[in-house]
Amino acid sequence: MRTYKTLKTNLLKLGAALCGLALTVPATAVAADAPTADPSAPVVAAPGGLSYGDPTAPTVFADGSTLSAPLGQLVGDTVAVHGTVAGSKPGDAVAVQRLDAAAGWVTATTTTVGGDGSYDAVWQVDHAGRTTVRAVLATAAASTAVRAASATAAAPAVQGRAITLYRRAKVTWYGPGFYGHKTACGRRLTRATLGVANKTLPCGTLVDLYNNGQTVTVPVIDRGPFRPGTSYDLTAATAKAIGVSATTVIGAVRSAPPASS
Repeated sequence: MRTYKTLKTNLLKLGAALCGLALTVPATAVAADAPTADPSAPVVAAPGGLSYGDPTAPTVFADGSTLSAPLGQLVGDTVAVHGTVAGSKPGDAVAVQRLDAAAGWVTATTTTVGGDGSYDAVWQVDHAGRTTVRAVLATAAASTAVRAASATAAAPAVQGRAITLYRRAKVTWYGPGFYGHKTACGRRLTRATLGVANKTLPCGTLVDLYNNGQTVTVPVIDRGPFRPGTSYDLTAATAKAIGVSATTVIGAVRSAPPASS
């Protein structure tokens, strides 16, 4: 009897020990496999900040209106807009407008509300730059136009969706063989360095880049590229961020003036 009790006690102790070991081992394994902090992670402000978005996710406004549009598009291509306008009904005319710094709200195209209460519109991009897109009932478009004098002041409160329209730019990328060396702008190049080389833009100029729905804002840190017809040379980290692996055409637009020293 004593032997049975002793055996039972020992088995219970062994079981508890094994359970404790099973609980601690996975935690250790996870800790060992956890990636270390990446200094190039997209959590810092520009220059070098990354931003990604789902172009199909709609913007929902306070009045219940919705608007879907890509975050960016190239000049010459078309922008597809879809959404709903609060207070509209099937058959109503809708004006899709973009905010122009000089002219205020400019109607890019018009469409009508469908039987399901939504609208669809397409307009062709004819210039580059950052803008805001909105959709309003055509009857209200003229009376709600924002002219140049008030457009800037009203922009923060504008009910619309931000979109960047990009010029086409042929780009290459570089890095291997140059790591550890200083760039023409005084930056030491590493595998994690975000930036571009350009022949004429001042060092520090921020440039918005766009490729297949992915965007990145980076500074000019070097001179080049020197291949005819090529506008920018992306660092390896920049190229990876927007999916560039060979010489190709992407979208590019100047984001801001050079940072003051």
